[in-house]
Amino acid sequence: MSAYIVRRLFIALIVLLGVSLLTFTMLHIIGGSPGTIVLGTKANKATVAAWNKAHGFDNPFFVQYGSYLWQLLHGNLGQSYKLNESVNSILAAFAPRSALLVGASLVLALVIAIPMGIFQAVKRNSLADNVLAGGAFIGYAMPLFLTGLLLIQFFALGQPFSWFPAVDNTNQTGMAYVLSHPNQLVLPVATLTIASVCLFSRYMRSSALDALAQDYIKVARAKGLSERLVMSRHLLRNACLPIITLIGLLIPALLAGNVIVESLFNFPGLGYMFFQALGNEDYQILLSYTLIAALLTVIGNLVADIALTVADPRIRLA
Repeated sequence: MSAYIVRRLFIALIVLLGVSLLTFTMLHIIGGSPGTIVLGTKANKATVAAWNKAHGFDNPFFVQYGSYLWQLLHGNLGQSYKLNESVNSILAAFAPRSALLVGASLVLALVIAIPMGIFQAVKRNSLADNVLAGGAFIGYAMPLFLTGLLLIQFFALGQPFSWFPAVDNTNQTGMAYVLSHPNQLVLPVATLTIASVCLFSRYMRSSALDALAQDYIKVARAKGLSERLVMSRHLLRNACLPIITLIGLLIPALLAGNVIVESLFNFPGLGYMFFQALGNEDYQILLSYTLIAALLTVIGNLVADIALTVADPRIRLA
């Protein structure tokens, strides 16, 4: 397994280099002069040229890219000239809130979706199965922003269910504030959870149906084990294998969902930071966000592969 992990890490490095080069090239082609973006369109050409030269933006493209890679090797993600702050400090402020948002929604989704999928498999083609399947299809097809808007309408602006704040108007980025005001997390977490539950439950139902048809389930029942033991000992572990892979693939997707959810609820996190940087043409932040998404994708896939070998000894990494 160690050789496999080393090989995957090497491939991950190549992928990250490719993503950084592609993103850097696109921003270099699409964007205008960094000096004009920072100083404004009313700045004279001499001032813009002097600013670009002072910050190395008058160098050839590959010189600029090489300088950027050198900064990355030293753990420096660059400087946000719009905010006059290092990208490292900005990420340190916003990342914990996004991690809490994604982590809470992912845990809740698994707690709900796994028993829901098993219940649907056991009660397949029943009224309850059809109702839950229909609800899952509707929730999965519904855009995240629409789910969030409906939750705001019913539980923040509606009467008499004005239980939670519609948006976070404080712009507080500290974790202490978030943990002391958990009501501001409810609607954003619920929005991401609903989408994840609808996806996980469909995969769990399909996997549980396949497992129920296997001989080891029939043997366990023939030995006289109770239905609860059959479900918990024999069905659950084997039916959850596709979910492990799905979690690894879904982590970067949840990060992308944060852009919509955090912008909708004015929730200061990585997604909200990316949305603001996109409007301000803050390319250093855009580059960093893209690299984080690529890194999470690579790590998520690697962790999922390793977790599969732990959950199912029949699987061997080669």
